[in-house]
Amino acid sequence: MKKLELRLSGFGGQGLITAGIILAEAAILDGNNAVQSQSYGPEARGGASKAEVIISNEEIDYPKVGEADLCLAMSQQACDKYAAQTRPNGILVVDSGLVKNIPEFPGRIYAVPITEIATSEVGRGIVANIVALGVINGITNIVTKESLETAVLDRVPPKTKDLNKKALKAGYQAAQKVLQREGE
Repeated sequence: MKKLELRLSGFGGQGLITAGIILAEAAILDGNNAVQSQSYGPEARGGASKAEVIISNEEIDYPKVGEADLCLAMSQQACDKYAAQTRPNGILVVDSGLVKNIPEFPGRIYAVPITEIATSEVGRGIVANIVALGVINGITNIVTKESLETAVLDRVPPKTKDLNKKALKAGYQAAQKVLQREGE
């Protein structure tokens, strides 16, 4: 692995900062270096939110993402703002229930109903961030499944461990469906 730069974006309250922290921790569990940074819009909950994660097997000398290799957009506003800041041959993952207008993008686009999966298949919309991690990792294999699950379970409240395991599994299953449709 060389350096991978990821941007997880949406609105405050979706748990994207937590998702970024979990992804960075999973990368570290795999023996890589990782940095995570975040920013919120002025409104916090409901406003713009993004987490950036850089993963590398070498030293990371700058903690900010320029052009992301992968961008997750969990809102239309996030997609409008950050899709263009993704590498031309990169990956754009959008929550198809919340992003209706997907821009022209010179890379791979994966439209997955992440929040809907969290609500209908897992039973709680609040775990959409964990579903999203399963989708992202299911498509890219950035980190091992074991390290991602460990990082998730280390970060969530003890009473929600089973719910979050179910959410991660639902994300992986959604990724498999998307990849099968694309014939990859």
